Amino acid sequence: MPEELIFALWGVGDLRDAGLTRQLVAAGAESVRLNVSDADVAEAMLRLTTFDAPIDAVLALSSSNGCDRAAVLAALGGVAERCEGWRVEVRTPLPPPPVAIGERTPGLANVAFLRRPPELPYDEWLDHWRNRHTEVAIATQATFGYVQNRVLEAVTDTAPDIAAVVEELFPLEALRDPHAFYGSGGDPAELNRRIERMMTSVAAFGADRDIDVVPTSRYVLH
Repeated sequence: MPEELIFALWGVGDLRDAGLTRQLVAAGAESVRLNVSDADVAEAMLRLTTFDAPIDAVLALSSSNGCDRAAVLAALGGVAERCEGWRVEVRTPLPPPPVAIGERTPGLANVAFLRRPPELPYDEWLDHWRNRHTEVAIATQATFGYVQNRVLEAVTDTAPDIAAVVEELFPLEALRDPHAFYGSGGDPAELNRRIERMMTSVAAFGADRDIDVVPTSRYVLH
């Protein structure tokens, strides 16, 4: 499976600045993807924070030959007050739609940071997340893009123990409308059924607690 570097950022400046993208490309990044919590998603009904402060943005870099991590961190240090990063293995059960470079991806992109409960063995956690929950998540929500990033290692010294980073794309109406979020077509009974099935599944591998959910606008910058 392909690998990426994913960074959570706080206290950010202009992450869409072309100069920053050039620095990241010079450091070896072959693709640069940005998820930023901005005014377009400010009214999101779902926003959860386990970190000591809400994440402002998430940046993902991919490279077939690897990035110069020191150069990447130096570049990010110029546009963010805090940066934590992880190397991840990428799996894409539902590919996001292609968009032009620099254009906002339609809809809402939720980025979730998952932590594994210590009482749940890693193999069991991974099996449920990938092999059981994936189908439930897609079946019970109105997602049109779903990316699973399994964390392999931290790449910053102070990064907390994160097990996975998930990105899910929803219609923009899902910011405030539970029916648009779950794809229940306005039927209250169907909405409740989908919520119950989804919550049962996430509870089975500990994703119902100690989780960050960051509503964002999604951009592919390179």
